[in-house]
Amino acid sequence: MKKLLITGFEPFGGEKINPSWEAVKLLPNAIGDFELIKTEVPVVFEKAADLVLKKADEIKPDAVICVGQAGGRTGITPEMVAVNLRFASIPDNEGNQPKDEPCIPGGENAYFATLPVRKMAEAVSSSGIPCSVSYSAGTYVCNDLIYHVLHHFTKTETKACFIHVPFIPEQTKDKPSMELEAIAKALKTAIESI
Repeated sequence: MKKLLITGFEPFGGEKINPSWEAVKLLPNAIGDFELIKTEVPVVFEKAADLVLKKADEIKPDAVICVGQAGGRTGITPEMVAVNLRFASIPDNEGNQPKDEPCIPGGENAYFATLPVRKMAEAVSSSGIPCSVSYSAGTYVCNDLIYHVLHHFTKTETKACFIHVPFIPEQTKDKPSMELEAIAKALKTAIESI
């Protein structure tokens, strides 16, 4: 069986919950050809990437999917691109707030996802859950994490991508949200489509 390392983030920005990790926890331990290894990561520049890459070195995954919260988005959004830029509008969970710094000095300007994000988005949309490909993972810890992962696995057999998910209803009254079960179903469908 192939191994899929799938990660979600701890709460941040004053939130009590992060739907990315809550949805990952709801997933079964195997989907299709993949055994899932689930890992919660900190919302901290560098530390999130270090933890994921350390875990990846341990388990030697065939694929890595990192999941994060994008409050304000209306659907599931697999990310096509990670950019070599850190710009934090709010501090991370350890108070770091980089402004226009590279994720990796001297690294490529950007990396494209190596998992089939368009195919994943089409599969999720076909299941009735709002989903579209996004072309910006932002410049916060989500982008920093997937940039490091794609950099690490460039020119290897390990494929990776990032998927952003909306708020869940208990987090917001005035912004778009999605039920946690629908987010988990979308992740499962995306994995099945790989």
